[in-house]
Amino acid sequence: MSQTEGARLFREAWIAGVRKHFPGEPKPSYLTPWEDTPQWEREAAGAVFEQVRQLLRLSDGHARRLTREQKGRFVATCWTAQMYRHFGDPKPGYVADWPDLPDWQKETDTDIFEAIEGAAECK
Repeated sequence: MSQTEGARLFREAWIAGVRKHFPGEPKPSYLTPWEDTPQWEREAAGAVFEQVRQLLRLSDGHARRLTREQKGRFVATCWTAQMYRHFGDPKPGYVADWPDLPDWQKETDTDIFEAIEGAAECK
């Protein structure tokens, strides 16, 4: 799977997670389809996809044994690094630490990790 395909997988997992876990009606930007996703966000999604894929490869697949929370924390940390990369002074909500994230976002980040680990190439 290419990094572009991985970025798209990331975005689709994000949208699925938001639909599943978000309480109430999410902001329209949370559900923006891939075709309308800004370039910086596509690049960030591709980078995080690649980081998860590398974690799985470099651990010989043993990263699958991480807890759901550890998987979600990894995605959240990688995403935070991308926010600093793409924005000189990101909004505090863009770089919030794991304990400060809403539960729906924690669950969504974990679902993203599991979607990536479920990709055939990562097995």
